[in-house]
Amino acid sequence: MKNISIKNDAGLLALALRLVIGWTYFSAFWRRTALANKLDPDAAGYIGEKFNHFLPNALGIKPIIQYLVENPDVLWLNMVIFTIIEGIVGLLIMLGLFTRIMSIGVFFLAMGILLGSGWIGTTCLDEWQIGILGIATGFVLFLTGSGKYSLDNYFMKNDFKFTKKKWFACLGSGILPIKETIFPKIVLAGSLFILGMTLMTNQVFHGGLWGTLHNKSVKPKLEITESLINNNTLSFNVFRTEGVDVYGSWVIKIELFDNQNNTIIEFNQEDLASLNKENISNYYVAKIKPGKHSLIVPLGAKAKINFKDKIISNLPKGTYTLKITDISGAYWESEVLKK
Repeated sequence: MKNISIKNDAGLLALALRLVIGWTYFSAFWRRTALANKLDPDAAGYIGEKFNHFLPNALGIKPIIQYLVENPDVLWLNMVIFTIIEGIVGLLIMLGLFTRIMSIGVFFLAMGILLGSGWIGTTCLDEWQIGILGIATGFVLFLTGSGKYSLDNYFMKNDFKFTKKKWFACLGSGILPIKETIFPKIVLAGSLFILGMTLMTNQVFHGGLWGTLHNKSVKPKLEITESLINNNTLSFNVFRTEGVDVYGSWVIKIELFDNQNNTIIEFNQEDLASLNKENISNYYVAKIKPGKHSLIVPLGAKAKINFKDKIISNLPKGTYTLKITDISGAYWESEVLKK
């Protein structure tokens, strides 16, 4: 009886954790369905575009994210399923129903957040903290189960038959069927694994252990690839890999220089704001598009951009320099070859 009391007390003491982490995940479902329609691909704030923001610096799961953002229909289905899972896990954790299996859900949802977006956060490593604390909380709730104020406890107290099954202790609450001599080792091993994950991701994403601290969410960064001049067309890929996720990089100028640094052609703000579909071919659901005063490049967006001009067709063969300038004054350059 003493051991049962200790186990139940552990679940009761974790009540605040259970309610808060439960609301964290259920609120994601609530926001996307009841408060706003964030599952509509054509609506502002579509969750698929937010997911696209994770792509540039995701750890380990980048190929999965890339496949999804390249296939909008598959992405939408996964966003719906993901949202439903978050709602179910969050609600049942708060209610304390099948607490342990729901805590496993919390663990893996948090792991996905950590690996996908742990590098995002403009001020205090926002997504990394959410992910790593969610992992730790999921592990703790698996160990404790839920205590007095839970449906698991209600069913056990009223001797529902399924609570007598061995599987219920593993998936719901109650005393875990683990030997007392092994249990502390499992707690230690799990805790050290989570600490290791914490330190590793903190270093990889932010340089938090040694070297130079860095935050990839502060300044925009564009990668320019596959730059080429072919006949009368200048084409190149632009991929925004860093910067604030809540708004785009504003490109105000694109220039082409010869090897003497003479300007051959320049596209200013008005030119970029008037680009059409023929000029931009987007790869992902987050789209590069013309804005009112510039070319807008959201985080994680990648597109092939091309310009046609008679001046370009008359250029001799050789190597040129492409320069893209952001409204902040930052710029990026790439060599362009004309064969």
